[in-house]
Amino acid sequence: MTTSPRRRPSRRRTVLAAGFTTALGVGLFLAGGVGLAPWPAAPTGHGAAPAAEAGAAASPADPLAADITGIQTHLRQTPDDAVALATLGLDYVQQAKATADPTYYPKAEGVLKRSLALQSAGNFTAMGGMAALEAGRHHFTQALTWSQRALAANPYNSSLYGTLADAYTQLGRYSDAADAVQHMVDIRPGSPSLSRASYVAELNGDIPTARTDMQRALDDSAGPADQAFAYYYLGELAFNNGDPATELHQAETGLRIAPTYTALLQAKARAETALGKTGAAITDLTEAVGRVPQPEYILQLGELYQSLGRTRQAEQQYQVFRAEQKLFSTNGVALDSDAALFEADHGNAAQALTIARQGIKTRPFMDTYDALAWALHVNSQDTEALAESDKALAQGTRNALFHYHRAMIHRSLGDNASARDDLTQALAINPHFSPLLAPKARAALATLK
Repeated sequence: MTTSPRRRPSRRRTVLAAGFTTALGVGLFLAGGVGLAPWPAAPTGHGAAPAAEAGAAASPADPLAADITGIQTHLRQTPDDAVALATLGLDYVQQAKATADPTYYPKAEGVLKRSLALQSAGNFTAMGGMAALEAGRHHFTQALTWSQRALAANPYNSSLYGTLADAYTQLGRYSDAADAVQHMVDIRPGSPSLSRASYVAELNGDIPTARTDMQRALDDSAGPADQAFAYYYLGELAFNNGDPATELHQAETGLRIAPTYTALLQAKARAETALGKTGAAITDLTEAVGRVPQPEYILQLGELYQSLGRTRQAEQQYQVFRAEQKLFSTNGVALDSDAALFEADHGNAAQALTIARQGIKTRPFMDTYDALAWALHVNSQDTEALAESDKALAQGTRNALFHYHRAMIHRSLGDNASARDDLTQALAINPHFSPLLAPKARAALATLK
């Protein structure tokens, strides 16, 4: 599921920008306010300029909620306003991200389809809204189609190139995604396009360029939420490359600017866990879950509890995660890598493989190949697992979890030399990649030396 900021290095961002008003909603959309940012919860690549995003805490003064109320009031007086309906649909998609409540997706679909029925020709706002909706539900082929339709109606809209890039990325069409991001930068260089450029570089294993582009996005940020977004991903780049102290600094800096930006609490907890400050990490994650029950935060807290031997508290979090996955599925979200890995690590191995095989059909992204590889491994199908693991790493991405998974697959196949190489690589990239799996990686490596 799109979940945003992630529990493990493989999880991509699920952040979607919001903050529309009835008067300015379309203007903000045109200016670059919409895009799938991978989880995440999603977040599944970073990119949108988040006036209010998946990691931000909801509050009575939330401008997104106020905007929804305002548009609903307007539509009671003018029910056939196609632009207002399209903007409301976009807001519903954003609210689903911001609150981790997928029941907004059917609402979004309803008003977006009504907008298109009222104005089918040239209604790029509703088309872009449909692209964002389908991306949020992990229907990336449909997201690509809607993005292309929207761009045919308005080929000079930088945000639409962002949604196009996001769909291409999740469909494993990385070169096409890079081209779309370049178009976005050419049309409107700024935080949304530069942060996507950072993600392109990160996927290719070019961490210095990824860091430079995200710093440029920070320098270009328009306000506290944009700054918090950039600080989150600068911290994530640091953590995923073995530097939790820098992530902690970035998170704390961002929280001073935007105290309600919940994703930064999740990042702070991740760094605290790596630095041995597990009590502080539990406190911060508990607060994050209380603000916004993102599945990623819940799973991160559960795995932290499990790593500390607190199995009862861990299982409580896992039960909540299972319930949320069921809710997402009921509301049209296609489950893929997160759900597959969860079942492989904490649940039903056969179910993990079923989810992963289905997920690769709708989202042939590197995370999904890794999840399929791991699901195959826990089902003792290691020859096929190795082929899928190789696909996950084919782009050159620096990902400790991917290397750990491939190492365990190699070891099961009796190739200890390759297992040793992958374990060494995983721990060199990030020795803190998981409170559960990093110790297992070190133990396994010790037996292979």
